[in-house]
Amino acid sequence: MIKNLPKHKKLILFDGVCNLCNASVQYVIEHDKKNVFMFAALQSDVGQQIINHYNIDTTKTDSILLYSEDNGVKSKSSAALHIAKGLGFPRNLMSVFFIIPNVIRNLVYDYIAKNRYKWYGKEESCWLPTPDLKAKFLGNI
Repeated sequence: MIKNLPKHKKLILFDGVCNLCNASVQYVIEHDKKNVFMFAALQSDVGQQIINHYNIDTTKTDSILLYSEDNGVKSKSSAALHIAKGLGFPRNLMSVFFIIPNVIRNLVYDYIAKNRYKWYGKEESCWLPTPDLKAKFLGNI
């Protein structure tokens, strides 16, 4: 579906104006030793293409999505745990939380997502990667 996404990569779609989301992206970049992840803002053309293709209601999911051609889209706590799983030890130990039912995990996730702007702030425009990191990003941001 995404022409510029190499087959072995996973795409993290994030809220480009959220300070918590931007800090999380920078954390993933720092710990992605196997270079598995690429990034795009939900607000980007690529983000909107995936949102529209999968009919995602952005009033219910507006902070993080994980896309791969093989597995489609994961959202909310499932996306976060799959990302942690891909970052290697010790972050991959977070996958133990998959034993908690998705409904319960997402209650916690939604509470944090609902309050993220109040707790961490919001930018007026999307975060721009440095020239060194630009290759990890798809689409306009």
